[in-house]
Amino acid sequence: MSAETYRDAWGIPHLRADDVHELARAQARVTARDRAWQLEVERHRAQGTSASFLGPEALPWDRLARRARLADTARRCFTALEEKDPETAAWVRAYADGVNDGLAEDAPAPEFGRTGLAPGRWEPWTPLGVWLATHILFAGFPAKLWREHITAHLGPDAVALFATDGPGTAGSNGWLVSGERTVTGHAVIAGDPHRFIEDPGVYQQIHLSCPEFDVVGLAVPGVPGIAHFGHTGTVAWAITNAMADYQDLYHERLRRTGAGVEALGPDGTWHRAARHTELIRVAGEETVEVEVIETDRGPVVIGGPEGLDDGTPAALSLRHPPRVTSDLGFSALLPLLRARRVADVDRALDAWAEPVNVVQAADTEGGLLHRVAGRVPVRSAAGRLRPVPAWEPGHEWEGWHTPPRAGLTDGVAVMANQRGPATPLGVEFAPPHRADRIAALLAGRERWSAADMPAIHTDTHLGSAGPLLDHLASLDGLGRAAGALRDRLLAWDRRMDADSTDAAAYAAVRTAVVRRLAAHPAFAAAAVPPAYPEVFLPWLALVPRIGHALEHLLRAEDLYGIDRAGIVRAALEEVAAAPPAGTWGDTHRLAPWRALPGASPAEEPGLSGDHDCVLCTSAVPGLTDRAARGPAARYVWDLADRQDSRWVVPLGACGVPGTPHHRDQRPLWLAGELAPVVTDFDRLTKESDA
Repeated sequence: MSAETYRDAWGIPHLRADDVHELARAQARVTARDRAWQLEVERHRAQGTSASFLGPEALPWDRLARRARLADTARRCFTALEEKDPETAAWVRAYADGVNDGLAEDAPAPEFGRTGLAPGRWEPWTPLGVWLATHILFAGFPAKLWREHITAHLGPDAVALFATDGPGTAGSNGWLVSGERTVTGHAVIAGDPHRFIEDPGVYQQIHLSCPEFDVVGLAVPGVPGIAHFGHTGTVAWAITNAMADYQDLYHERLRRTGAGVEALGPDGTWHRAARHTELIRVAGEETVEVEVIETDRGPVVIGGPEGLDDGTPAALSLRHPPRVTSDLGFSALLPLLRARRVADVDRALDAWAEPVNVVQAADTEGGLLHRVAGRVPVRSAAGRLRPVPAWEPGHEWEGWHTPPRAGLTDGVAVMANQRGPATPLGVEFAPPHRADRIAALLAGRERWSAADMPAIHTDTHLGSAGPLLDHLASLDGLGRAAGALRDRLLAWDRRMDADSTDAAAYAAVRTAVVRRLAAHPAFAAAAVPPAYPEVFLPWLALVPRIGHALEHLLRAEDLYGIDRAGIVRAALEEVAAAPPAGTWGDTHRLAPWRALPGASPAEEPGLSGDHDCVLCTSAVPGLTDRAARGPAARYVWDLADRQDSRWVVPLGACGVPGTPHHRDQRPLWLAGELAPVVTDFDRLTKESDA
């Protein structure tokens, strides 16, 4: 046996090989067969070449990838990995070779024909580039642009008013129930990562088996192993975004000289900056030239010596750990696969770099782990909040924080991006609603089983509804229709169920309030963002910011003199005059991201849930009821018996449209149900020898 591929009833690949390198090649080959188009899109995004076949809509991303030097950083990290950890480097190289083997086969993905794209070649550093491109915006460094922008127009107090899990960030739910609180006496770990829902999906269900380990979990296509969510049979782990701040922006002063570009440093002298130009091919349009500049802080990602496109003087550089250390944390991946106990997971995570996560783990001997993993620099408080002047001393990085640890409370630990063990490392966190609701649900029963967990996954209680409902309750002198709508909403159970007309009415009033607030003259200046690159504009858009911070804005003692009661009254009357015709699910529909938007089906399904529900299907109040973000997978890891574990993804195991396993898990995902985790090869169907 070199490597064997098996499938279960859901088309999920189960791989068995003689050694870790053959297994890495097999993982890559099966991923290339199932997700060739996805892999090539991700490779091109890492290189900043996706506009060459996706057209001008992909150009903003390619500009960022080139200016941030993502591919060069991935090359540096792989070179350093070869020197420090040759075993892992060889394993990653085997994966890249396996992708090339798989792409050389007759790939059926129709997108290649539509775009005229031919599969290219993966280099050994490409998986690192995919990881880096996937997570470069994960920590939300553009939020620092927003804080600077809103402070300039509304003052420093506005930062706290708008502080919340902002646009573009990624979160998750996760909970660990110790054996003292389960029916089996062994721990259960469950949760769901919240990301943009993509087609094909961002997580790949997979089973990897060789003489050294046998692991099931959720892999990132294009990256070997199982990084975030895995179960080895004796130990399991899962993560959520820690909401840590580990990327900094610096205002740079740049000048051109006969030799190139110089940047003013904190020592008061001018230093030579690295500079070159690159060409970005754009399908259907002229080739675009991009100037790439890197100062001693990092690559310039906004502006340049001549400022922004509108002539405003500005240049901002990005400093983030992998560019500084040449380390993406890949040395943690093989030890995670080999882990047998919580202590093994703990040691493996000491090598983790980014993204910075809160991790929960448990093993069959009763071991438990709840810690932060990742690299966060020690630096000034100002640098954590906003861009800082590169020419002023005091903003240098001075080492790394020790990752915090935490315990359990009443046999339970909940992580949902709220303030918790990572509080010293972050600035903005998710509101506590999801975490509080999960904790309350878990407290409502003395003993839990793996089979009970979907009831938590799918809870639709909206914890952030209170402030708006409180404003509605205070209104008097309403007309008949508005009064009836107000009374109806006050009697509502606050559940954002797809079949609920009350949820639809609440969402309509919320949208009207958000839009009226955003249109108020007090926010007029803040509504116009700086002329920053298009890729950063979602973080600077006023309407989503108001929508996600609405509860804070409604509860504040004063909001710049705005008559909030009058706005809520007008919004209520507006909706009462033209109420929604249907249910929440009629407008709250899935909006998955596809590299080729024209490939989408005519109608996506209606969803339950909302941004602050445990079932976090994120609408953007004031902008759209459609949900681009939501549970990118759901999992339940049972430490009593791995075969009692469960999982599901929004679409299916295969990324090829029209194939049997492209969307076969969608009914389960929509219903809140889970598919069984099968690890017995005798219960699987052998596909082929590889």
